[in-house]
Order: sequence, then structure tokens, then C-alpha cells
Amino acid sequence: MRLTLVRHPAPAIAPGLCYGSSDVAVTPQSCDGALAALAGALPRDASAIYSSPLQRCGALAIPLAAQLGLSPPRRDARLAEMDFGAWELRRWDDIPLTEIDAWAADLVHYPPGGGETVLQVARRVAAFLEALRRQRTASAIVVCHAGTMRLLAALRDHESVEAAALQAAATPHRIDYGGVLTLQFQ
Repeated sequence: MRLTLVRHPAPAIAPGLCYGSSDVAVTPQSCDGALAALAGALPRDASAIYSSPLQRCGALAIPLAAQLGLSPPRRDARLAEMDFGAWELRRWDDIPLTEIDAWAADLVHYPPGGGETVLQVARRVAAFLEALRRQRTASAIVVCHAGTMRLLAALRDHESVEAAALQAAATPHRIDYGGVLTLQFQ
């Protein structure tokens, strides 16, 4: 199975905000720019497009499906970005360092802001991946988030969901808005 992962366009929010599961919008210009950049970069043999239910992903996934002649994207809550609880829409600089240190000390099990742990997110992303395997999907496009992309890449490399969660949490974030990552699964 081949998954072509696409990160959503830049959200229309101030820089430096923690926005995980917050449903923030994207500007039409950033969406149009991402669509233009993706025009020749995506496989033509994909059978479906899946999307996080958050609007910053749907805003790209819907016109992308039309551009590729595919059915509207299948929105799946398991693809949503991590819920940072009370940290959501706060400036990273305003989050107490003791809380960030607590998360850094236990990246997999600590719930930042009282939200989700990386392990909880990894479990739901793994459930999405398993559903695609059961459907015998050969090729699909997934419009999602950097965290989800890192987890899918880690799940490809590890049998244990906990090991994948640890790898994803420890992997530096280097995925551009509108960036593409293609993963091959057995």
C-alpha cells in the first residue's frame, strides 16, 4: 500500500500559537498556492483521498479531490492533530516551562495541557492505518497534519505502537505546509 501524505496549508493564525486540534482556517491564497504546487506531485492512481476533519485539511482536500477526479474526501477523526488541551491557542512562550519540561520528560505518556498523549494519538492513527489495510487499499492520498504524518512514518517502521509514538515524538518537525511525504507499507 502506498500512502501519499500531504500537510495542510499554513493556518490563518498568529505565529507562535499552539493550535493542535483547534479548528483554525486557512486563507484562500494559501490553499490556492498549495493546490498549484501539488498539481504534478501527486499520484494519478490513488483510489481515494482521506482528510482530517479539521477545516485546514478539508479546505485543501476538497478541491484536490476534484482536481484529481476523485470522490469527495473521506473525513476521518483519527487523522486529527493532537489535542493540546488547555495549551490550545496559547502562545508557546506563555505556557509554563515546568509544563513543557514535564512533557519533554515523558513525550509518550504526558498529556500536554491535559489533552491527549502522543500514545493516544498513535493508537488512533494506527487504527486508521489498520482500516486501510483491511480494505486492501493500494494507493491513497491523506491530507493531514505534521504530527499525523510523523506518526504514520513511524508506524511504517515499528510494529509496536508505543515505539512508533516515541519515534514520532522524538523526531524533529521538518514538514512544510503543503509538503508531501510518500510512504510504502507492506
